[in-house]
Amino acid sequence: MSTYWCELAWLGGESVDAGVAIEVEGDRITAVTRGVAAAPADAVRLAGVTLPGLANAHSHAFHRALRGVTQSSGSRPGSFWTWREQMYALADRLDPDRYFALARATFAEMVLAGITLVGEFHYLHHDRDGHLYSDPNRLGEVILAAASEAGIRITLLDACYLHGGISTSGNGVELEDVQRRFGDGDAERWADRVDALKPSAAAKIGAAIHSVRAVDPAAAATVAAWATKREAPLHAHVSEQPAENEACLAAYGRTPTGLLTDAGAVHSHFTAVHATHVTDDDISLLGRARATCCLCPTTERDLADGVGPSARLRHAGSPLALGTDSHAVIDLFEEARAVELDERLVSGARGTHRAPELLAAASAAGYASL
Repeated sequence: MSTYWCELAWLGGESVDAGVAIEVEGDRITAVTRGVAAAPADAVRLAGVTLPGLANAHSHAFHRALRGVTQSSGSRPGSFWTWREQMYALADRLDPDRYFALARATFAEMVLAGITLVGEFHYLHHDRDGHLYSDPNRLGEVILAAASEAGIRITLLDACYLHGGISTSGNGVELEDVQRRFGDGDAERWADRVDALKPSAAAKIGAAIHSVRAVDPAAAATVAAWATKREAPLHAHVSEQPAENEACLAAYGRTPTGLLTDAGAVHSHFTAVHATHVTDDDISLLGRARATCCLCPTTERDLADGVGPSARLRHAGSPLALGTDSHAVIDLFEEARAVELDERLVSGARGTHRAPELLAAASAAGYASL
């Protein structure tokens, strides 16, 4: 057993506590004692303010290689959709060895930033021709190994990705060549593949519906049922772009949140990633379900996505979590600050999200989401 003595520690309340002793056995905290005036003789002394490990609830590790490329001053004007073309080109160049090195470096940067758990939203599954590797989970296992070597806990959110978009008939658009590495054909084959992934003490397996653009309603219901049966976390990109809402309404007469609710996906173990362009009705659905909303402000501003209704989501009952997403920056304190500062820009009010609430989003809410 080890003991750490914190000069100051934040334990989730309105302020920090002075003189906190933390007892650890193996990888578990077994006791936290307030009001310990001096460090015990055998304790490791931690100066300054000690915080819980941070949780990065939304990551695409391979996007880290785009840093400094898509943000450069020489980049052509564009949007999320033009950025996506550069992301596809990057994905096409990755093989297992390159992906391992990139993911390990990305996760190591997270560890250095105080992040102790990452939710890896994983949709790059197959080889460059869209075929299965001899081990169909080769790239998922590469990510798990990279996290282990970097020393970070991980929830691998294996994403179902079946279509290249929504058609006006409601049938999914066929995958483009650059998207074939992402697809499993149908949700049943996705489920069979994910069932073969092996969790460990430091690695959990969860599920993801990439988006309503990439997963039709019947397939979304299959993924949701898989997650419910296994009590696994379920995440989805939700209303990141107005065009996604428009296509979904045209094809199904429902918003993405409404469609996912009908599919049985929206519940307390569900996390809506971004939720930038949700409607008032969507906010009510997410809040009533106590679904988490994961905001990724540094990515959302980088891609010109917009500012999500963070205050209204929180007031409706949705816990807020944070993610670094495309890793333009890996700094959850910056993500937390941005939630409040962006809210100031759109609301004209200061102090909507207080420091304890933002720290909870960066830690406890992220852990619960994963």
